[in-house]
Amino acid sequence: MKFFVTTPIYYVNNHPHIGSAYSTLAADTLARFHRQIGDQVLFLTGTDEHGAKIAEAAAKVKQSPQTFVDTIADDYRSLWNKLDISYDRFIRTTEKVHVEVVRDFLNRLKRAGYVYPGQYSGLYCRGCESFKRNDELIDGKCPDHGTVPETVTEDTYFFKLSIFKDRLIKIIANDQLAIKPEVRKNEVLSFLENNDLEDLSISRQSVGWGIPLPWDESHTIYVWVDALINYYTAGKKTGFWPPTQQILAKDILRFHAVIWPAMLLAINEELPKNLFVHGYITSEGKKMSKSIGNVVFPEEVAKKYSVDGLRYYLFNAFTFGEDGDFSDRLLNQTYNAALSNELGNLVQRVIVMVDKYYDGLVPAPSSAHNAALVTEIWQKWQQSLSSYNINVAFESTWQLVKLANQRIDETRPWGLVKEDQEQLKNVLYELLETLRHLSLMLTPLLPDAAGRIRRSLNLEPVYQQTDKEHFRSIQWGELRSNTRVSLSPEVLFPRHQ
Repeated sequence: MKFFVTTPIYYVNNHPHIGSAYSTLAADTLARFHRQIGDQVLFLTGTDEHGAKIAEAAAKVKQSPQTFVDTIADDYRSLWNKLDISYDRFIRTTEKVHVEVVRDFLNRLKRAGYVYPGQYSGLYCRGCESFKRNDELIDGKCPDHGTVPETVTEDTYFFKLSIFKDRLIKIIANDQLAIKPEVRKNEVLSFLENNDLEDLSISRQSVGWGIPLPWDESHTIYVWVDALINYYTAGKKTGFWPPTQQILAKDILRFHAVIWPAMLLAINEELPKNLFVHGYITSEGKKMSKSIGNVVFPEEVAKKYSVDGLRYYLFNAFTFGEDGDFSDRLLNQTYNAALSNELGNLVQRVIVMVDKYYDGLVPAPSSAHNAALVTEIWQKWQQSLSSYNINVAFESTWQLVKLANQRIDETRPWGLVKEDQEQLKNVLYELLETLRHLSLMLTPLLPDAAGRIRRSLNLEPVYQQTDKEHFRSIQWGELRSNTRVSLSPEVLFPRHQ
């Protein structure tokens, strides 16, 4: 099967923050899972580089817009590399192939009869780079940026968005375009059912930094139209169209659930299959803001707690799809309790005992203890990731971690050395085989830890494999006896004070 997963493309008026990393790490987890079960994967991320805000930000630092976006795009690529993001395609809206696709896409909209010239007057928020209705404002201000939108009147070209209202309601209601969680689906349906859709202004005469309209180069294409088409540029060119899973934050839901599918319907293209919408990340209970000084930068967190520490926290501190609060205190507690004490100590204790009692060789067992239970955990793990419930996949994996620690406490292997050598072999083999299963479950969740566990068991990394190979690898008892295990010179998750 083909699996095409996308993040939003990130607007380059500033450096990447924890919210950008959250979306991207979620997509990375799903991409790794689908590679592991043998799917062909296209994982797309990138940067959104046009618009008035970019030109203004570049002017402030006395750079050309292109030089400015080159620098910030490199920042994103550098960060994704530091976070070990396994993307297949990093797209930039300034690249030639995307510009050509966008202009062709707009020509198709026009030829199909869905574009017409006119004049638009409305309330425009420069922060959002979008027009606002009065009922979207709070005390006359944009709720996201706290600024009063300016009244803008200019010649433009319109896309006939209004005529797609009934079709959009139908395709969202019947999950032809599935929106999760359910509350976000209901939010979009309520908006469509209770409001008249207005035709969309798709060009600007006042914005010079953008893609020129193909039939009227005195206009540039509205930055959101340009940005949404990035998915089409990447997916259509590679044969992966349509997207299987698009991951986005709730603030850009209407762009993806209303404007984007309407544009695709207009040119008779297949729609994305799923939109998964996550919430906002606050910092110690407050919205992140440069002026407050509470913006969390993911590279700083990863440097202190490791990339896997960041991943674990983001997908366990709150349910994926809901708002969550980033707290350094809670991160420290979670890291020490789950990663250092439970997982890290488990790996260290098991390998040390095998090294001590069997000279580092996997013992040959005479019976298995928890094979049936492990099969049940695998089913839950696989179902969770197939339905994009990353936090539930972590819960399943940690069920196995806790079972292994419980097994050590119950059997006390150090006492079996003199009391029952045969039972000692069985217990240590069970624990080693549990570590092998954990290395597989952790491959999409905590990839660095998974790789280090596999190296300690003298196992190859998990590469993309066929379904058959994957399901064979999750059977109990595949770890060969007399394989030499090795103690890592580094603790898997060093404890933090």
